[in-house]
Amino acid sequence: METEHIKCLIIGSGPAGYTAAIYAARADLKPVMYTGMEPGGQLTTTTEVDNFPGYPEGIDGPTMMVQLQQQAERFGTEVRIGMATQVTFSNEVGGMHKVVIDNEKHLEAETIIISTGASAKYLGIPSEQKLRGGGVSACAVCDGFFYKNQKVAIVGGGDTAAEEATYLANICEHVTMLVRKDEMKASKAMQHRVNTRKNITVRYNTEVDEVLGEQVVEGLRMINNETKEKEEIDITGLFIAIGHKPNTDIFKNQLEMDTTGYLITEPKSTKTSKPGVFASGDVQDKDYRQAITAAGTGCMAALDAERYLAEIETAVEV
Repeated sequence: METEHIKCLIIGSGPAGYTAAIYAARADLKPVMYTGMEPGGQLTTTTEVDNFPGYPEGIDGPTMMVQLQQQAERFGTEVRIGMATQVTFSNEVGGMHKVVIDNEKHLEAETIIISTGASAKYLGIPSEQKLRGGGVSACAVCDGFFYKNQKVAIVGGGDTAAEEATYLANICEHVTMLVRKDEMKASKAMQHRVNTRKNITVRYNTEVDEVLGEQVVEGLRMINNETKEKEEIDITGLFIAIGHKPNTDIFKNQLEMDTTGYLITEPKSTKTSKPGVFASGDVQDKDYRQAITAAGTGCMAALDAERYLAEIETAVEV
């Protein structure tokens, strides 16, 4: 069975992967990228990106990802459709890392940059899925601006939900917060922030029954999970804040990760627990989760990979 040798393998696309590819290609690392199941990552489901520097008029997510891919390819990145299905990382500095793509193609790589991202958790009801990108979002910081002075709702009871509800309250007319249990999981400080905002209404023991609207969100039907009573409210935006799942299952028992599955990298670095393996973007960042921060760590990962290879070359020469 033939094994292809790659100097710099990038697993996953999106802002982190494509930025890593741009820098790696310019450093003559001849990067090969496998896009994964969702080429372009989460931004391909975002209709408007208004907060990425350099786009004064904003840009839609899919177009931005196409442009990032074109830029990476212009410098020599080879972008391939495919998914890593098996990995075996070397413990040795200068060792070869083995990767299987789509259960059939075998690769060995001197360096690997992991940019597989994290997937937002959704409720999974049909009306919610239908209106993703039409008023249903999993990122208030990304999309809240589009609902300025409008009525919105947010689902979740943890710190992220409380933080995003407070953020939305600064720009929206009113925020309805749906908490599944009879209390929030958020810290007392975050709960206090929510409870002191006059334009946030917290509905406990309440879940989404149906998101109303054909093309865009026009309202929400809620259900009290104790009384089974249903109620409809008018909203134009629904934000889901029930957590993210990092796409790291394939790396379990190979790389160090935290209890929720995010890859652990050295401080001020993208180095993982294995030499020559680097992680960038949402796969190792559960705090910021923005396109611009993902791109920044993609740049860092490529620079880290370049330095790693340079140090090995120097050691060989000596």
